[in-house]
Amino acid sequence: MHLLVLVAVLLLLFGATKLPALARSIGQSMRILRTETRSLSADESGADDKPRASAADPSAAAESTVGPTPRN
Repeated sequence: MHLLVLVAVLLLLFGATKLPALARSIGQSMRILRTETRSLSADESGADDKPRASAADPSAAAESTVGPTPRN
């Protein structure tokens, strides 16, 4: 019963012509979310294998800067 009410409200809000596009965009968003979470979990499991740059390593700190420091 609740599902029928939800479908009726969606039809009233978006109209019958917009519902397929809305469903398609929701499906695409779910696919993107799924692939991103899989890649994040793969990165976390692979992160243990890579050595991390220590704070004592000045070359790692120099590489992390984006641009020149503004001077006042």
